[in-house]
Parts: sequence; structure tokens; C-alpha cells
Amino acid sequence: MKKILLTIMVLALAIVAAACGKEEGASGSSNDVKTVKVGVSSGDTRTWEYIVDLAKEEGLNIELVTFNDYIQPNLALSEGVAYFDEFVQDQNLKLEAIGSTVIAPMGLYSKKHKDLKDLPDGATIAVPNEATNFGRALLLLQEAGLITLKEEFNGSGSLEIIKENPKNLKIQPVAAGNTPRLLDDADASAINNNFAVEAGLTLKDSLFHESKTAKPYINIIAVKKGNADRPELQKLVELYQSKEVESFIEKTFKGNTIPAYVSVDELVNYQDAWTKPAKEK
Repeated sequence: MKKILLTIMVLALAIVAAACGKEEGASGSSNDVKTVKVGVSSGDTRTWEYIVDLAKEEGLNIELVTFNDYIQPNLALSEGVAYFDEFVQDQNLKLEAIGSTVIAPMGLYSKKHKDLKDLPDGATIAVPNEATNFGRALLLLQEAGLITLKEEFNGSGSLEIIKENPKNLKIQPVAAGNTPRLLDDADASAINNNFAVEAGLTLKDSLFHESKTAKPYINIIAVKKGNADRPELQKLVELYQSKEVESFIEKTFKGNTIPAYVSVDELVNYQDAWTKPAKEK
């Protein structure tokens, strides 16, 4: 069976790869079943497995291939992509988004305070120290109305990029895996979703968390340019954004993963979120 390599990617997070073609019958003639081969990063694949079953009813066969990290799926297709937009530009890759999926929200958690407004002046806030997640944490604090970032903020975190800090918060960068442990010492900690889940935290425990307005971190489906209009790939997006899948995600993940179905235009303009405080959105 001849297949054309495509890709499905997750912006700034996981990445997957895909291939598609017609299913061949026993006699060698093609039938009406389209096959989309989807590579997904290892971890919780329950949503994709659910979509596989739904797709069969729509005449679409999805094959899942699991990768052990975020880079391998793109190595299989485009010789190395870690973060979609950054690497599309740096490597001059011909990829485009065709749909959004979910966001696994970063949250601001605290053992010392019950409400965001209870954070005192001079409060210590632990954040991940890796540049991208540092930036994500700063954007979270901006969305919460605690700080304002300079206009030149480009998603990469540093203390120098903070424009206004009216509560004089003390931002403490630490290894991302240590952010839950800092809850015993800091006033609050910005924690990536995976580490929060490992620590037994849910979004309901957070003082504040990202929503689908955090467009830079919404997972996306993307393909090689020129393939966006292929019916089987549009069907894949339609299935992922269906009410059935939305309900499945909400029931299965109990709010720790949020369906974030926004338009492709919103995805393309995700950088708007970097310079617009929550009150301006």
C-alpha cells in the first residue's frame, strides 16, 4: 500500500506523525476505506483510542503508532521538530495547522493560600526554569492579572521580561519537576499539568489555571502544506472536535485536560496571547 507521509503535531508539547492512503483489498483493488496512520507520543492515548473506534463508523481506519518522546515522530517525517512554530520557521518546514485539540493546563497552586487575592505583597512564586515553561508560567501570571509582560515577550521566560509587578512578587525559577515540592516553602507554584497530576493535584485545587485562551499551548493537528484539504484529514479533525469526543475528554480526564476547539485563524495568531493581559482579551 503506497502511503504519503503527513504529520500531526502538538504545538509546544507533544508531536505526532501520520500517513494516509487507501486500504487495499485481498485482490489488490482499493476499497472505500481510507487509512490514516497516526504516530502519537507515549503516555495517555485514551482519547485517540476512542477516536479510532468512532472513525470506523465513518469509514476511516486509524492506525496508532506510539513514540517514546516528542521529537521522534518529527524525525520520522521532517528530520527533527520539537516545538511547532519555532522549528517550522528555523528548519523551513512546510507544515500547517488544520485543527486544535486540547490543552493540558498549567496551574498556579498553593498550600498556604485559598484564593488568588490572598497572595500577599512580596509573595514567593516558584516557576519552571526551562525557558519555554518559564515563559508559559509568566504568561499564566499575566493572565491571572498579577504581572504584565513587556511587548517584546516572545514566549521565552526571564525576569527581565516582566514590565509591571505591582505586588512585588518574588519569582523563583526551579527545575520543573520540583515545582510541586516547592509548595511547602513558596506561597504558590506554577506547575505543569503532568507534574501536577503526578503530585495528586487537580485543576480544582489551583488558585488559577490556563484556559483555552492560552492559545500558544493548545495542542494542534498539523499536516504538510498542500494536504490540509484532504477529506480523510478533515474528517480526523471533525471527529476530534465532535461532541462525542468532547464529552469523552471531560468525563475521562475530569478537567485536567480541556477540549480547546478554536479556529485555525486563532491558532495562527496565538502570539497575540503573549502581549495581551487577561483584562484585554
